[in-house]
Amino acid sequence: MIRNSYIFLEKVNKKTEQHIWNQGITDWDSFLQTDNIKRISKQRKPYYDRQILKARAALYQQNSAHFKNILPSTETWRLYNYFKEDAVFLDIETTGLSSYDDITVVGLYDGITTKTMIQGINLNPEALKQELQKYKLMVTFNGASFDLPFIRKRHPDILPDIPHLDLRHACKKLNLTGGLKNIEKQFDIKRRDLVDSFHGGDAVTLWKMYKSTGDDHYINLLVEYNEEDIINLKTIANSVCNQLSKTTYSVQPPPPYKT
Repeated sequence: MIRNSYIFLEKVNKKTEQHIWNQGITDWDSFLQTDNIKRISKQRKPYYDRQILKARAALYQQNSAHFKNILPSTETWRLYNYFKEDAVFLDIETTGLSSYDDITVVGLYDGITTKTMIQGINLNPEALKQELQKYKLMVTFNGASFDLPFIRKRHPDILPDIPHLDLRHACKKLNLTGGLKNIEKQFDIKRRDLVDSFHGGDAVTLWKMYKSTGDDHYINLLVEYNEEDIINLKTIANSVCNQLSKTTYSVQPPPPYKT
């Protein structure tokens, strides 16, 4: 989808983008090869050509950071299919929601294997920073409001300068609303019964029980709950981004010719 997109060009909104597609200019190559495009002045066209050439070069170089500031945050989903093999699905657990609370668990999923970092065991800021440097795209659910600000406040230099896809906002475009578990049900995603009954507050309770008793049963449940979150994010991202591509990228036939 990103190679069909013009929304990152200055003063190009969705209506203008659709108008470009309707002229049969459906990808960057056809844009560069077309001299006259309706609604784009001849003076502005060379500037847009240069921006598209930069974007194309960034893709070839796997430089996702190029798109972080030029692509509207609500349109980051357009990068997913291109960078999904280098995406990390991320979710954190905390001791609470106040400014005094801390991160207890960081779950990372590369689409094949999970990595769990636990406070007091293997959650090391420098190790987390190095791990995140491997990826081209971060995927979360509600991470723009919670996970990423929480991480930045406690460890300002950890997060890489790459695009972030918040599936909560991508789902909303398809009228899929509510929390992650509610959306999972709409995709027929099932969890083990015990973990399925957990909610955000239960993650805090599990951590407190683990710290007060030292019983690994509680931390194992917390890790399972977190792992379910990050693994299920991939299933949702695959479906939602494909649906958004189909509903967003459409070429309307020209009006019938009148004699």
